[in-house]
This record gives sequence, structure tokens and C-alpha cells, in this order.
Amino acid sequence: MAVFRFDTSYARLPGVLFARQPPEPVRAPRIVALNAPLAAELGLEAEALDAGLLAGNRLPEGATPLAMAYAGHQFGHFTMLGDGRAVLLGEHLTPDGRRFDIQLKGSGRTPFSRMGDGRAALGPMLREYLVSEGMHALGIPTTRSLAVVATGEPVVRETPLPGAVLVRVAASHIRVGTFQFAAAKQDRAALEALLAHSIARHAPAAAQAERPALALLEATMAKQARLVARWMGVGFIHGVMNTDNMTLSGETIDYGPCAFMDAFDPAAVFSSIDRQGRYAYMNQPRIAHWNLVRLAEAMLPLIDPDETVAIGLANEAVQRFPALFEAEWLGEFRAKLGLATAGAEDRGLVEMLMKAMADTGADFTLAFRALAEAAPLPVDPRDQPAFAPFMAAWEARLAAEGTDPEAARARMRAANPAIIPRNHQVEQALAAADAGDMAPFERLLAAIRQPFAPEAGDAPYRAPPLPHERVYATFCGT
Repeated sequence: MAVFRFDTSYARLPGVLFARQPPEPVRAPRIVALNAPLAAELGLEAEALDAGLLAGNRLPEGATPLAMAYAGHQFGHFTMLGDGRAVLLGEHLTPDGRRFDIQLKGSGRTPFSRMGDGRAALGPMLREYLVSEGMHALGIPTTRSLAVVATGEPVVRETPLPGAVLVRVAASHIRVGTFQFAAAKQDRAALEALLAHSIARHAPAAAQAERPALALLEATMAKQARLVARWMGVGFIHGVMNTDNMTLSGETIDYGPCAFMDAFDPAAVFSSIDRQGRYAYMNQPRIAHWNLVRLAEAMLPLIDPDETVAIGLANEAVQRFPALFEAEWLGEFRAKLGLATAGAEDRGLVEMLMKAMADTGADFTLAFRALAEAAPLPVDPRDQPAFAPFMAAWEARLAAEGTDPEAARARMRAANPAIIPRNHQVEQALAAADAGDMAPFERLLAAIRQPFAPEAGDAPYRAPPLPHERVYATFCGT
């Protein structure tokens, strides 16, 4: 009996875009986390998802396993890449006709592995599961995790670690870097096929546009403006915004050295490999713009046969991104402040609050939630005067638009989470899981799945870290 309903359209694209590659079997697969709610959304029977199937020891009916080729600007440097430790099993069709990639991450070597072992450690795979489920609960577009399967085999990084395979679900794994790969190969047929495939999956209306490639670029820009604004609204720092980690679907992908801020700092960096702060919190909009320019460059031959015309059109398009992002960012923070209308002073109002938060080290999540709950701001009482100018301006702004205070706070409670996947709690859960105890992981997962409506028992998950619990660096896990 078929578990998945596969129809893998990506496998019908030119072969330069992928390599046929089955997953490598593992010694002793054992499910350690199974996402039953996601399985139900996909129309799958959770009881049919056994460890051997999810680890890749046995291919599901209809699977066409392949490793996708792509390139990427990694910290600004161009590199030809590909799935070095992941295999796309196929595209699953849900009962209502939606299409999702089912990918195994940590499934062994591929032609793109270079010197890597193609495997993954349990901790980073559980981290992706936790944080992606937290993002989904926050309403932010994201890839998701169907399962984590322990392999029964160690992986060697700095030390031996328990191995695992993650089953990742995505609207697709098409990246800016996928277009860059085809462009670098100077393969016009592959570029054209990738364009048609991407439009069909992510921007069907673009097929009817005068210039479909330009329409796809503009659709991607709009999705990325919205996505990064949503990240900024919850204090999320992706940590590795390379072009191979920006999707055409507008989903968050790759939860390696990511983090949620505790104390607000616009220059916050957590990634252990981002030594120059390229992907700091405040730099994410600029990097998104930079990445989209790279997408436009890769698409130039598809926009117009005359390179000069193509450059002019692409330039005109990407120059609109800052305004797109500004509108999304302001919309996000207006909601966080309970504002129902747009005002010319709103950017200044948000910046006033952020300066006070940065000056006092206020917790990003708790400060906004306190405003939503009409509670004292979570700062030292001696720091409260720093917020007085903002409070006066904010209250005047609400009064000027005639907003009922309780209606404003209802909007704010829906826009400001009380619970996020805090770095120290994630690390504690992963350390316990490495030692064989999944209970802290399960408790944290349950809490982050209801970020806007916490229960009394969730109080520990609202708390910021104590000084000795603070996480200052996160790692990619490769």
C-alpha cells in the first residue's frame, strides 16, 4: 500500500539540475519524534510511517530519490553546491491537491558531498524540528519536520555524536542558488525548464505575464519582503542567509545557526561562523535585497534576449525591494503596537521603542508582550524612565486614531507571542535528548505550539535566560 502519493515533477527537468541518488541505509533506525499533526495535514496515516521508511532504509512506492544541484553565495563568495547530505524522495500530493517535497536530511553521501560524510547528528535535527514547528505556530512561512529518526550510528564532528535523519517537508526546495547553478552552467534549456517549473509551483499567474521571468522575480521579492519582516517582528536571526538558503516559495529554510533574541540588540549575531556580522539582525533586510539581486542576475537571459534591456528591467524591479520591505516591516510593527491605521510618524515611534529597548537591554519578546498585557515592562525599575517618551507618543498615537485600548491590546496579543523557542531552552532540550531523555523536548514542543495563548503551566517557557543560561553562539551542525 502506498504511504505517500508521489508525482515528482522535478525529476522530469533536465538532468543537470540533479543527480539520481538513493539514501544510504542506516544500522538501527528508531523514530524519536513524529509530527502527527503535520502527517494529518498531509493526508498521511501516522501509523504507516515506520522507522525504516523514514530513515531511507526502504523506499516508499513511487519515490524517485535525487539530490538537487544548486549554487550559492556563502558569506558573499560564490560556490557550486548541491544536496551534500540530503535526498528528495519525491513530491507528495495531498488529498486536496497540494504539492510538498519530502526530503531526507542526513541520508548519506551524494555526488555533491565533497569531503562530507552526508550524515547529520541528532541534536541539530531535533533543533530544526523544534524551531521550524515554533515558526509554524507563529504563522511564519517555513519548511517543517515530519520526523526525526535516530540511526543507531555515530557521526564524528569534534566528538562522536548520535546520528539522525530528518524528514523535511517543503513547498519546494527551489532556491535562489538553483537558478544561479543553471546560469553558471550557461545551460539555457535548464534555465527555461526551471523557470517554467518554478512558476507552476510558486507563481502560476506569472505564466500569463508579458515577461514571466520578471513576474516570478517580483513575486519572489514580495514573499521575501514579507518573510524577513515577520522574522524581524519576532526577533529571529536566521544566521546564514546565503543565496542557497533563500527559497522561491518564501519559506524559511535551514535552521542551523539561527536564534531568537533575548535582550534586544540590533547588531545581535549568534552564528559561530558569522564573525563579521554579515547576517546580524539589523542586516537581514539588506542581505535579502542583495540575494534577490543575485536571482535577478541569474534570470537575465530569461527576462529579455537583449541583455541591456534585461538589465534595465531587472534593475528597476529589484530597486523596489526596499519599499516593499518597508511596507511589510511597518505593517508588522504597527500590529505589534496595536495600531489600526497607518501614520507618517509610525517608523519613528517604533525606532523610539527599539532605542529604549537597546539602551536598557530589555527582552524583545517580553517587552512587546508586556505592552499587550498592560503589564510593567520587564526591565529594572531604574530603567523605566527610558521608555517614558515612547509611552507618551504611543498613547497619543492610539488616542489620535480613536482606537479602543482593549481592542488595541487584543490585536497586540494576537501579534506578540508570549513564548518563542528560546535558545537556552532549546539547548537544554537537545542536551537531554543526546543523553536519551526526550521529555524536555516534548514539553518544550508543546509550549511553543501555542505561542499566543500560553497556559499557566507554560510559565517557565516565558522566562528569559538567567545569566549562566545565556547562549552566545549557535552552530550549523554540518
